[in-house]
This record gives sequence, C-alpha cells and structure tokens, in this order.
Amino acid sequence: MKHLVRSFAHAIKGILFTLRSERNFQVEVAMAGVVFFLMFLLPLSHFENIVLVIAIMLVLAFELVNTAIERVMDILKPRVHPYARVVKDVMAGAVFVISFGALLLGVIIFFPYFLGADRMF
Repeated sequence: MKHLVRSFAHAIKGILFTLRSERNFQVEVAMAGVVFFLMFLLPLSHFENIVLVIAIMLVLAFELVNTAIERVMDILKPRVHPYARVVKDVMAGAVFVISFGALLLGVIIFFPYFLGADRMF
C-alpha cells in the first residue's frame, strides 16, 4: 500500500509540475473546467458525457507525455541532434491533432444545445 501511495504522489507531482510550467496545459485544464461545467449545466446524455470525459483525458495525457518528451530532448543540449527538434515537433503535432479532435467533439455535442435544437440522439 505504501508503494501505491508513493506512486500516486509522484504522479501528482508530475501533473503539478506540468500545470505550473506549461502554458498549454494550463489552458487545456481551464477548458476542461469549462467543459465539465457545461456537462453539469446541460442535459447531456450519458454517452455524450463519456465521450467528453475521454476527450479531456486524452488531451491532458498527451500534453503530459509531450512535456516529458520535451524535457528528455532538452537534456540532450547543447549537442542537440537534428532529430531532437523533429521529435518535439511531432509530439506537438500529436497534441494538436488530439486537441483539435476534442474541439470538434465539443462542437458536435454542444452546438445543438446552444442552438436550442432538439437532441440528436
């Protein structure tokens, strides 16, 4: 049990580090807060809530992985291999793709509610 608690503590430290040091993660956490607020405010279906939670967790997890990989690449300085920049750019691209997908899901789910349209499902 002690190891499990220590493992959770390390995970929380990593999340807090990223929250303090990465502007994108701060924005993503703020947007997640807005989405969670809307989830409780609007009469979303169970399925819609599940999709939104999965999208939020994927975006945040990708940003955490991106931060970890960026830090590893930064350790390679000053002898940065040209591929170090490529790795960082590819990870940034992965975060962008998953974030854009989450944005599209949010628009698809929330748009009918903001228009007052009947529920689609």
